[in-house]
Amino acid sequence: MTILGAGLRGETFPAVLVAAQAGASWALSDLWLQFAPAVTGFLRSKGSSEPEDLTSDVFLAVFDSIAEFEGDESAFRSFVFTIAYRRLVDELRKRARRGTVVEWTAETDTRCTESAEQEALGRMGEERARALIEELPIDQRNVLSLRIFGDLTIEQIADVVGKNPGAVKALQRRGLEALRRRLDPTRTPAAR
Repeated sequence: MTILGAGLRGETFPAVLVAAQAGASWALSDLWLQFAPAVTGFLRSKGSSEPEDLTSDVFLAVFDSIAEFEGDESAFRSFVFTIAYRRLVDELRKRARRGTVVEWTAETDTRCTESAEQEALGRMGEERARALIEELPIDQRNVLSLRIFGDLTIEQIADVVGKNPGAVKALQRRGLEALRRRLDPTRTPAAR
């Protein structure tokens, strides 16, 4: 899938990259606008407490080292998600050491809602999907999250998680199969 094929200004990825490496603010903005939503989705799916803030940190790191980057759009996507994955691991480790502190705000106070029925209906699908994925072993969760939310290839995921492509394929296959087994058998065409 080509995200930038033609950037926001009609530039090709190589042209946007060269401009970004030269410090052109429009090119950096273009890269942010094209890649940040997928990074935020990935970080949110993996349990980041502040996925938008962490996405900003990821892109600060990307932009700090973009001058040394060499490669095509696919390699750049892998580069971005490698940094995102590492920043997420750092956040999760820090949270595990320090615990989680949650500031109270009226907007996030779950004790007060307009309608418990509306909230329950809205969260049912999301919670079910998250619960299914959370039941998977950590390696399978990581691979599926990078594949689904990051839209990374098997090779790119292998680079990010530090495994060989064959192991990533096996983890993906086992993760998907485990999800299929957990779903209601009557919901899949093969079970009918």
